[in-house]
Amino acid sequence: MFAWSSVCGARPAVMGIVNVTPDSFSDGGRFATVDAAVEHGLRLVADGADLLDVGGESTRPGAAPVGAAEEAARVVPVIEQLVATGVPVSVDTTKAAVAAAALAAGASVVNDVSAGLVEPELLDVVAEAGAGYVAMHMRGSPRTMHEHVHYLDVVAEVSDHLLERRDAAFAAGIARDAMCVDPGIGFAKLAHHNLEVLARLSELAARVEVPVLVGASRKAFLGAVLDDATGASRDGISVAPDDRDDATLATVVWSIDHGASVVRVHAVRPAAESVRLWSTLR
Repeated sequence: MFAWSSVCGARPAVMGIVNVTPDSFSDGGRFATVDAAVEHGLRLVADGADLLDVGGESTRPGAAPVGAAEEAARVVPVIEQLVATGVPVSVDTTKAAVAAAALAAGASVVNDVSAGLVEPELLDVVAEAGAGYVAMHMRGSPRTMHEHVHYLDVVAEVSDHLLERRDAAFAAGIARDAMCVDPGIGFAKLAHHNLEVLARLSELAARVEVPVLVGASRKAFLGAVLDDATGASRDGISVAPDDRDDATLATVVWSIDHGASVVRVHAVRPAAESVRLWSTLR
């Protein structure tokens, strides 16, 4: 039976991102083969990742859907090889069939951006396997989420949604210590919504009463509040995502200092070193 305490221990955990996709917003296509993805995953572990999140379908804004068979074919061989080295692995999917195949291949966590709303039976798959589960806040789908960005109080509304999905997971049989929630930075939120969620993260963490995962790595809202070296406005689109790693690191430190138990990042080494130093100072 998976428990988040087994990964986090006495300090927050760093989740490294392994995108086995041709179209992810940051590194789509760079690790689309099994060998490249496994090599990348092992490099992230050497850099300090506590677990790896393997995804076979992009969730960037406007991304096209991928069939379950194709998605499983992308992620299962990668998961099998990574698990064989002893590293804990999460599968990033909304599909019950993909989750079942990934768990059978040795994954121990399902990271679901739909929080069980795309395929509710996914919750049963997780419960039956005794796996860990991450339920994320999103409105609509990656193709339509830009149409659902209106909030009266974004933190209250995100928290309410996560509490509902947390309780749905519990009702399906997912254990409390296997449960984690993600406020969905960058999903159905404008830049100022993302900033407010981070600013009030401790409030959200106190409400949900389970571990919180924050995935702000390289996301567009970072570019929306920064200027590049020439002073030109950074709108988060014209600036390459991997130029946002320094800003990402600020969100990592902020998040763990305001209640996050897990941070999901592309650049693992600086995040892992920051978490270690933060833990020592605490």
